[in-house]
Amino acid sequence: MNEPEVIKGCLKNDRVSQKLLYDFYYSKMLGVCLRYAKDDSEAQDVLHEGFLKVYLNLKNFNGTGSFEGWIRKIMVNTAIDNLRKNKSNYMIVSTVYADDKTIDIADEVTDDELAINIEPEEILKAVKKLTPAYRTVFNLYVIEDYSHKEIAEMLEISEGTSKSNLSKAKFNLRKNLIHLIKKNDDTFTKQQA
Repeated sequence: MNEPEVIKGCLKNDRVSQKLLYDFYYSKMLGVCLRYAKDDSEAQDVLHEGFLKVYLNLKNFNGTGSFEGWIRKIMVNTAIDNLRKNKSNYMIVSTVYADDKTIDIADEVTDDELAINIEPEEILKAVKKLTPAYRTVFNLYVIEDYSHKEIAEMLEISEGTSKSNLSKAKFNLRKNLIHLIKKNDDTFTKQQA
């Protein structure tokens, strides 16, 4: 894809250029949307709405910085807008951390062991199991590199809530990954017996 030519075509509302842009960035941007959506269907809706915003705002892309980064920011903002529309669905926060057994196990497993023993797809599944509030803050802070102040403004929450949700997200993610390792170890042990 010749990005400058495709951008010029999109600015002229050329359908072929729009399709080229969509096809080229589809999978990457769907991945972004999936991190924030409750399911595949919602992610598709966010993706399509995000691409409409890309086409409508393309004239505002000034060429400085990465074009992919610019599109990614639009997708994240579209996903956040979707969360705001459904605020009652995404702000449900669990105050339960974990049972005592999990806390004991967590002390025994290092972050390196977690990274070595778990496939990236499994980590993504574990992130998806976080509550929407935790998952959103985790994605914005860890993956998108926003500050707690920026997250608080985007989600209309306090900085303290953002920090608390991140802490709980990390704890619950670690707990879920440790359970996955134990489950895999138990399955492997049973297969060997």
